[in-house]
Amino acid sequence: MSKTENQFPHQPVLLAKVLNALNLQSDGIYIDCTFGRGGHTSAILKCLGTEGRVLAFDQDPDAVHAALRVTDNRFNIIHSDFAQLSRHVEKHGLMGQVNGIFLDLGVSSPQLDTPTRGFSFMQDGPLDMRMNPNSSESVAQWLSKATANDIALVLKTYGEERYARRIARAIVSAREQVELKTTSQLVEIITAAQPAPRPGKKFKHPATRSFQALRIFINRELEQLQQVLPQVLDILAPGGRLVVISFHSLEDRIVKRFIRDCVRGDDFPPQLPVTVDALHSSLRAIGKPICPNDIEIAENPRARSAIMRVAERC
Repeated sequence: MSKTENQFPHQPVLLAKVLNALNLQSDGIYIDCTFGRGGHTSAILKCLGTEGRVLAFDQDPDAVHAALRVTDNRFNIIHSDFAQLSRHVEKHGLMGQVNGIFLDLGVSSPQLDTPTRGFSFMQDGPLDMRMNPNSSESVAQWLSKATANDIALVLKTYGEERYARRIARAIVSAREQVELKTTSQLVEIITAAQPAPRPGKKFKHPATRSFQALRIFINRELEQLQQVLPQVLDILAPGGRLVVISFHSLEDRIVKRFIRDCVRGDDFPPQLPVTVDALHSSLRAIGKPICPNDIEIAENPRARSAIMRVAERC
């Protein structure tokens, strides 16, 4: 395959394992719900024949702009979050015909590496964090009016931040003195609100959990994941694969429970008479969860927390 090869230098996570998990067919139809910079999509297209097809989604205008450089008639990009998956797949007349659906959750490397997007606590930039800058409100806008209780709830729920209440109170106190507009301002507030790390304890940046929580909240990431998973059941063809890479426990828990519930089938009360077909599973789990090995982590440190789950449509 030549038209997409080497167009995107971005290093995709668990690439070989994703391609294997999708059980690619030469003439298959595949959906990349999180195009990013096209690393996974490009590799999938290289494995397909002339009748194969990839439909990709991304809500980030920068990602969509990158996708428009792909000059392959087997490829289409849709500017949308993946919660709208069924609506767009139906428009393309592909319901029940898709051989594989792939989700690479969380923030992308290009988003982290672009200071103006405000995702990174390691670089100064506007306090934004929106995956689609044209939608909803930024982190700065939300923090300017949220109560300390609301901020603490977000930090605790989405970041599992131990010092959520202390950080929330510090944010509210700081905004009374100055408008919070940059990532460096927020990092300084978060760091000062936490006790100094104990000597010898493995270092973790004090803003890690808070930035994660605010990003997940402002982009409704978990809500969108919960919305898209049930849709795959009507989109996948029999034998089609669902492949999901998660990067923290909250995402993985949702995916794990969804697959588990689909494997069990409908949970009817014991006394209710039902047909045998009604008890059949809609998905079956394929193998155990997959994590990157030491070699991949060394080559791509951002892969260290990745966990991939695979299921097949019955």
